[in-house]
Amino acid sequence: MEWQMALILLLGSLFLLMAIGTPVVFAFLSVNLLGAWLFLGEAAGLAQWARNTTASIGSFSLTPIPLFVLMGEVLFHTGLAFKAIDSIERMISRVPGKLSIVSILGGTTFATLSGSSIANTAMMGGVMLPEMLRRGYHPTMAMGPIMAVGGIAMLIPPSALAVMLGSLAGISIERLLIGGILPGMLMAAGFLAYVVVRSRLRPQDAPMSDDDPATRLKGWALWKPFVLNVVPLLGIFIAVVGSMLAGWASPTESAAIGVVASVLATIAYRALTLKALWKSLIETAKVSVVILFILAASTTFAQLLSFSGASAGFLGLIKDYDLSPFVLVICMLLVLLVMGMVLDQISMMMIALPFFMPLALAAGVDTVWLGVMILIALEIGLLTPPFGLLLIVMQSVAPPSIRLPHIYSAAVPFLVIEIGILALVLFVPWIAIGLPGLIG
Repeated sequence: MEWQMALILLLGSLFLLMAIGTPVVFAFLSVNLLGAWLFLGEAAGLAQWARNTTASIGSFSLTPIPLFVLMGEVLFHTGLAFKAIDSIERMISRVPGKLSIVSILGGTTFATLSGSSIANTAMMGGVMLPEMLRRGYHPTMAMGPIMAVGGIAMLIPPSALAVMLGSLAGISIERLLIGGILPGMLMAAGFLAYVVVRSRLRPQDAPMSDDDPATRLKGWALWKPFVLNVVPLLGIFIAVVGSMLAGWASPTESAAIGVVASVLATIAYRALTLKALWKSLIETAKVSVVILFILAASTTFAQLLSFSGASAGFLGLIKDYDLSPFVLVICMLLVLLVMGMVLDQISMMMIALPFFMPLALAAGVDTVWLGVMILIALEIGLLTPPFGLLLIVMQSVAPPSIRLPHIYSAAVPFLVIEIGILALVLFVPWIAIGLPGLIG
């Protein structure tokens, strides 16, 4: 079979299954079974497929995934995340767009603890959106910051998706996790700048409240909730990232440190209950099983592309154009941005990485720099109409009066900021590779 036909068969079958509503994992597994039968030798191919699947999820490098997930679930189900957001709100008084600012600061704080974009958006939407709409905030100023800051969880450690990307792409997980910190913080700063400027230019879009309780607090009374409820949680983030930066701990060890610190924090706050712990463990198991299924399916899919000759044929076709490394990276990012309009982030990685990484390695592209930009492109896909995942999450928590076009328009300004940060990282690689270069 010619490589072109093999590529059409594998990708065509995959897209067909997705189009009829087959879950991503089962779509890939079905194509893997078909490919194993055709390209690996029928019954012997299926046996090889089973061995490959087992080997793909037996890597110790995947251990941070359930640990990072558990870390966020414990803080979420014990309510410490909600306390942190409330404390941030109490500290900020009488500023334009206060609740939008709280959404960004609170969402960024939770992103450093949860690693889940969906959980971040769902929690912030449930907590902040009703109050913002009640106070007369414009829907763009109410929903936009919540959706935008949700995606930051994909960049800032602990990010389960970054661990997945590093594992699938063969990129140093440690350096990839550290590399996302600065772009994530720049993104949060960009969101804050937009909210502040718009609130001053159009104060009617984010009206200030006359009964703000923070205006009655002074001195230690103003800072006490922040010091007690936010600073210790930020200490967990510092412990996780600092242990990796100093070279004292691997990603797995730093994730374990984060889990232990999170549990100790919930005990210190007397928030840990058997019910919350059980719920956290169950949700962690659910998420981890799905992720491991995806990793198994993706690894086998990449192997099938290689055995069938589709990867070598496609890569040879691209090399014939003799593109420079910079132009090649731009083309990859454009492909991801287009894919983000119609595919979820997992599908994008599973389809693109088997082609992108061999091209990048052959062209001598810095894989950490590329990996961070891929994460940003995946994050942009979360907000890209018509099927951005966070747009759908926001629709599920918004009141019925908020229609999907309102959600799309709310996302646009923040989408522009995210694309701007992607361009900045593209032209100033140090933003992505500077901190990883400090790892001891």
